[in-house]
Amino acid sequence: MATTVSMPQLGETVTEGTILRWAKQVGDTIAEDEVLVEISTDKVDTEVPSPAAGTILEILVSEGDTVSVGTPMVVIGAEGEAAPSAEEKPAEPETPEETPAAEEKPAEPAPPAEEQKPPEPAPAEKAPAEEEKAAEPAPAGAEKESEPSEPDVDAFFAQPDETEAKPNLLSPVVRKLIRENEVDVSQLTGTGDGGRITRKDVETYLASGPPTAEEAPAEPAPVPERAPTPAAPAAPQPAAASTGDQGGEEVELDRIRVRTAENMIKARQTAAHVWTSVEVDFERVERVRQAHKEQFKAAEGFSLTYLPFIARSTIDALRAFPVVNSSFHLEEKKSVFHRNVDLGIAVDLDQSGLVVARVRNADGLRLVGIARSIRELADRARAGKLGVDDLTGSTFTITNPGPFGSFMSAPIINVPNVAILSTDTVAKRPTVVTDAEGQDMIAIRHI
Repeated sequence: MATTVSMPQLGETVTEGTILRWAKQVGDTIAEDEVLVEISTDKVDTEVPSPAAGTILEILVSEGDTVSVGTPMVVIGAEGEAAPSAEEKPAEPETPEETPAAEEKPAEPAPPAEEQKPPEPAPAEKAPAEEEKAAEPAPAGAEKESEPSEPDVDAFFAQPDETEAKPNLLSPVVRKLIRENEVDVSQLTGTGDGGRITRKDVETYLASGPPTAEEAPAEPAPVPERAPTPAAPAAPQPAAASTGDQGGEEVELDRIRVRTAENMIKARQTAAHVWTSVEVDFERVERVRQAHKEQFKAAEGFSLTYLPFIARSTIDALRAFPVVNSSFHLEEKKSVFHRNVDLGIAVDLDQSGLVVARVRNADGLRLVGIARSIRELADRARAGKLGVDDLTGSTFTITNPGPFGSFMSAPIINVPNVAILSTDTVAKRPTVVTDAEGQDMIAIRHI
């Protein structure tokens, strides 16, 4: 019995995923729990194991396609079962090109010939000419003209010509997108493997707008010709030329940077950002750190930084002000006040991106436990071993640009969190302090 594997729910807030790589192809044998496919979400790339053992019969979603949770992706049959794709696919495209189709088409123009017989005998001579045209590819254009409101996408996909073979590989999501927007498939250029048209190709086409040739009949010829000519080519050409003149290098953005940019833009549009900056005297923290740093590193294997002290203080502050330890959902018009503190820590992936890792139940950890958790998450993040649950569900976030020498930073809130704390460089500076007798003096302190 065949098993259909659908897009899994890879996290509480994940609604879709992008197929990065199929570990198996049609006809391959796969064992249960063996890696089947690698999927990218807006948080992390995940390897999905096969829920059953058997033979890959059909792959329904191509690499590079983005599909919603629950969308069928692949069909797995019994072990040793032959894949039907190799036998059925050649048979399907042959039927529309067989002689029956050619025989039906000349039968249709016969009635017009009969209608023309009563007036004059001359049209009878034109009828055979029309019948000859019916056997040619001209009626295909005529059929399209009769139904301009809804393109026959399925008919286009069924064409067996070599130039139109690649649309046959389109996923159901891309087909639906084409139908809903009434896109002429012949106008699309595929950038996927083997020239396959992907969802991104359709979205790019929709964003750029339909060809200006369609607007030409509605307006005088000179107007549409002049309008698009300077607008479309003029904009990209100078940019490309300037990049080449400066010797610049174009580098395609990786998935992490693209998703981060999308999430940050969405966060700015969703949450109202207000930035407040305060100075904190870290002198006592510095003295404790200096007194214990050697012993701590020998026992734990890593340095004792300021971050565990800041995290523990933040947790205590969130207990005192629970409204800050909440999630804000504008679309649902509600707030969720969390009982536990799941602390989000921003981790730099060696200059290749930034992710927020979650320390679960951080309010139940002491300073050493927090330091261990942060270190473990950072190591796993840089090794690419964090799961979706490790990157979602934080109730408050801390980002730490201090090691880069920053003086003040205005971070973007990690929605649905309602706030984020940015800790900058701790440096020695002259400041006014008050001694035990109430006397003010200037002293060098860690601020």
